[in-house]
Amino acid sequence: MRSTRYAKGALVAATCALVLAPAGAAYAGSGPATGPSSKTLTRTTAPSPEGNPASKVAKAAGVCDDAVAIGTTGLIKRNGTTIASVKQFYSKKCKTNYGYVWVWESFRKTAKPYDVTTGVYDYTGDKTVGKTAWKATTKQEFWSEQANTVDHCTSGVGTLRPAGAPQALQAFSQKRC
Repeated sequence: MRSTRYAKGALVAATCALVLAPAGAAYAGSGPATGPSSKTLTRTTAPSPEGNPASKVAKAAGVCDDAVAIGTTGLIKRNGTTIASVKQFYSKKCKTNYGYVWVWESFRKTAKPYDVTTGVYDYTGDKTVGKTAWKATTKQEFWSEQANTVDHCTSGVGTLRPAGAPQALQAFSQKRC
């Protein structure tokens, strides 16, 4: 009987040890490394007020897909109401700047065709570079041509002349050096 009692005690002790000390634990990030996901993120081609260098209009204008907005946005106003935004974009990969104008929907939905220009103002050369113009349009998104001005102080510039107005309204983004 003695050997059975000791055997039972040993069995209970071993069971308790297994319950109290787990053989292993899994933690987030502790498993084998997995390879890169086969899923790729797709970038939208939709235009946006923030500016999307992957949009169809941006691609047609030759905007480099890595372009990012720099500086604060300028606002084109008519009688105190904002009707368009003006931005400057920078591409590290292409080493270029771009001007960008977005016409606000609140103006666009009731406006007759208007004229728009955009470009990059080069403070060093005292001129607008990459300037592009559209006459009698109702489009919303406008990109300038490339401006090779990354070594200069620049701003995105834009104008909008509403139908019937004798003069264009204008704005510019923050000066960046």
